[in-house]
Amino acid sequence: MGIEFTPVFLLILVAISLALVTVALSLLLGPKRTNRVKEMPYESGMDPVGDARQRFDVRFHVVAIIFLLFDVELLFLYPWAVAQWSVKDQAASASVTSASATLEPLGGTALASSPDAATPERPVATAVERAQTKATGPVVDPNTVGIPPELRWLVFLLVVVVVVVLTAADAYAWRKGVFEWR
Repeated sequence: MGIEFTPVFLLILVAISLALVTVALSLLLGPKRTNRVKEMPYESGMDPVGDARQRFDVRFHVVAIIFLLFDVELLFLYPWAVAQWSVKDQAASASVTSASATLEPLGGTALASSPDAATPERPVATAVERAQTKATGPVVDPNTVGIPPELRWLVFLLVVVVVVVLTAADAYAWRKGVFEWR
């Protein structure tokens, strides 16, 4: 554990200290009057009536399951959206710019005219990739970022089908009155 985690530990220390100081001050400075109502186990100022072990209505469970269904759908849609509309084109132009910057110290145009030079189909040359790998670590090929362009519309249509099916399920549940508390 290096010095880079110092702010995190300081934040945790301040949070715990603040919680302890707040509780200690309320115990020291707060009123100490107790009565029968304050010592009751139920809060919110209502008298406890009946048994605490009563059954819940099934509607609570149905609403919870429907919420989880749509919540999980959103969890799957976010990574798809990030992969579908990735910045592949910006990454490719950045790689070409980075490649030309790497070519200058290596001899400029002599390396660019080699068989390993960049082409429109392959924006980053192999020699440039080797030079960058030695200088800065491995190069991420922009052609492998996100969903391949030839599959983007197919994946988009599949996601639209999933959203339509889930919307139809939501409309069906709405029509059946699942969300109404009678």
